[in-house]
Amino acid sequence: MPLPPIPRRQLLLGVTASALLASLPARAQPSKTAATARSPEIVQIVDSSTGQLDVSRDFMIGSRAAWQDFNTRGAGRSRPVQHTVIEVDGTPASLHRALDTVRHLPQCVALCGTAGDRTAAQLATLLRQDPLEIAHVAPWLHNDSVASPERTFSIFASRQEQIGHALRSLSVIGVTELGAVYASAQEYAQYHAEVARIAADLKLRLLPYTPTDTLQQLGQRLTPQTPALLLFVGGTPELAQFTLGLEKQARQRYVVGLADVNLQILNQLGQSRNTAVMATQVVPMVTAGLSIVRNYRETLARLFDEPPTPQSLAGYIAARYAQEVLQTVEAGATRAQVLQAFQKRSALDLGGFRISYQAQRRTGAYVTQSMLSADGRILG
Repeated sequence: MPLPPIPRRQLLLGVTASALLASLPARAQPSKTAATARSPEIVQIVDSSTGQLDVSRDFMIGSRAAWQDFNTRGAGRSRPVQHTVIEVDGTPASLHRALDTVRHLPQCVALCGTAGDRTAAQLATLLRQDPLEIAHVAPWLHNDSVASPERTFSIFASRQEQIGHALRSLSVIGVTELGAVYASAQEYAQYHAEVARIAADLKLRLLPYTPTDTLQQLGQRLTPQTPALLLFVGGTPELAQFTLGLEKQARQRYVVGLADVNLQILNQLGQSRNTAVMATQVVPMVTAGLSIVRNYRETLARLFDEPPTPQSLAGYIAARYAQEVLQTVEAGATRAQVLQAFQKRSALDLGGFRISYQAQRRTGAYVTQSMLSADGRILG
């Protein structure tokens, strides 16, 4: 009889999704004065639904740390920025309400750091039709095809780039076949065509798998003919469920996840100890010596009792990117003027994390891989 599904991170911590997000103040700002009441406002929309909470919470914490640091130690001391978080529940109706709220915030000049991926994609699509002139900056978006280049300014590698990086690294070592495991039918519908295209380009034989009951049972049902290398398309709790099922397998398996997988949390869940797990990252290792990463670690340690993760580093970088562009506009700039500043797409080097564009397309997206070893170490 299969074990019951592993609780998600909020159940692990003994609190609800709302409590996890509400445990931090809603705004990163100095105390209100007549001057700060007129400060520009940045809104971050985060998905607190069960399926997206893992990434959203860490991404938000990294962003909040960057905005608090900006307002207390950086250029924000003279030109503070209000950082407001709006939670959504993953439904289109909730996202429409959030955008309507933004529409009526007179000081809001940009959206920054939308998370997780599904909500970021939905918002990017919505902004293609909505007349609201506002910049959608550095979302946790891994599908560039849904975004309007005039409104959404992505800085992180797309899912296609991540998959391409992972599969190319596998093809180099002589792998000829690959299993693609989708966390649900929704992931299969969204991503299988692109995975199949990339696999075909790399001359890899691809075998897709989706759960008909639980991911744990899917892992248990694999046969000796199933490829030893498996690409997993889904989040951390789903991957933990799947690797739990792999413990019943005699054949050694190797699983490759994408940027939504948090190896630190997977290690805490303890379900992957007998399976080698790798994951792509769209930011540097949190132990890297780059100045942007050192600043992130120092800021996070000073402001929050939270461990460094790739997802919160991404949130920190998203806010830092917005800060750099905001400093190029005059005080009191309107939404339209801030949007124009982002539309210039100037190349930036954020302490070693480079953001560059060719025409309107982002170029040189950062992708690397990390591995969770059997002894619990995360290796870059």
